[in-house]
Amino acid sequence: MNLAAILLALLGAFSTFYLAKHHRLDAIRASAILSIIAYLILLPTEFNAELYSSIFFGGSFIGMSAPKRFGIYTLFSSSIIFAVMFENLIPYFNNFGGALGVSAFLSVCICQVAIILGAPRSTKHH
Repeated sequence: MNLAAILLALLGAFSTFYLAKHHRLDAIRASAILSIIAYLILLPTEFNAELYSSIFFGGSFIGMSAPKRFGIYTLFSSSIIFAVMFENLIPYFNNFGGALGVSAFLSVCICQVAIILGAPRSTKHH
């Protein structure tokens, strides 16, 4: 498992979560703005900008759904699950888009099902 992928997924989720929750942007605009910034930052580096900005974007999917459903601990768990699933699903898809959407959707679903089954929740801060 790639530590950079986990950190980018966490950064994408938490930055989208906080920007959408504490500023006058909705979750979609927050995700779009932050994903473009992440791509522009990664572009001149030696990292694969397309891959790593996609991981950040996938993390932002989690952050988009989190303000209404999740607290911080669940957001953290869902981001880790996303990074692991994305890395394992990439070989089965032709490009990043399929693995990105499936991984983000399943990671949020897994955490939501865990909450329904009685997993402890983090408290929501208003």
